[in-house]
Amino acid sequence: MTLFTLCDGSQIPAIGFGTYQLTSDRPVRQAIDAGYRLFDTASLYETERILGTAVRASGVPREEFIIETKLWIDEMDDPAAALDRSLRRLEMDYVDIYMIHWPRETGEMNEAWQERDIRVYHVLEELVAKGKVRKLGLSNFLPHHLENILENCTIHPVVDQLEIHPGYSQEAAVAFCKEKDVLPMAWSPFGRGEIQATAGNAIIMRLAEKYGRSPQQINLRFLIQKGILPIPKASSDAHIRANLEAFSFELSKEDLSLLTCMPQTTWLGEHPDFFIPRARTNPKNI
Repeated sequence: MTLFTLCDGSQIPAIGFGTYQLTSDRPVRQAIDAGYRLFDTASLYETERILGTAVRASGVPREEFIIETKLWIDEMDDPAAALDRSLRRLEMDYVDIYMIHWPRETGEMNEAWQERDIRVYHVLEELVAKGKVRKLGLSNFLPHHLENILENCTIHPVVDQLEIHPGYSQEAAVAFCKEKDVLPMAWSPFGRGEIQATAGNAIIMRLAEKYGRSPQQINLRFLIQKGILPIPKASSDAHIRANLEAFSFELSKEDLSLLTCMPQTTWLGEHPDFFIPRARTNPKNI
């Protein structure tokens, strides 16, 4: 599988597998069988137990996986305890990448979020020193959020996970990440409602026909060629395996530009500075 190189010199698969909204470990087991080794979860998703169960059942050594989970905003008062809960749910001794899931609480008209993010990140750095976390990352951090961390951190974040796909390519945020040697990851790489919005887009459909590929594969190839690591989710074995075929073709320079310049579409609407972060359905979820 194609690999990306992180700022610390280590390598990471160029595609991951998302677990948001999964209700069983079956898709994760299928993904492992298909060859995925990078898996994304979060305390908010309440899929950490599912992921841990599938990893243990696979028979694949733990060290071959890259497991990433995230600290939700209602856990930021005690990040160490939050990580311990995640590790218990995963039934693992460490996670490979631990992320701050959301940079600020909506409605904050002062700079309280800046101080909180720095405080939390320093705790995460301590968790790295303790061996409970291998690397640190961020999620939904736009350039001004990311700069706040970069100016005050000891351990450089390796990734920043953002909503990115054709029709919402976040060129400024992606360029800033690359300038600062932070690998951009793409959640919701197919657009919202899975692929229905972008699959119905004339540009996506035209390119799917041109290359003899599915709309999903066009979206994934777009991201990979732009140096962005997609985290798709899928529930069927056919789709899980088809997503890996994004490595078997290449978009032309002209078509890559065409997708980059698509009009904005299918944006979720969750802006890190203005959207009210939702609560977990089971905040304790011990």
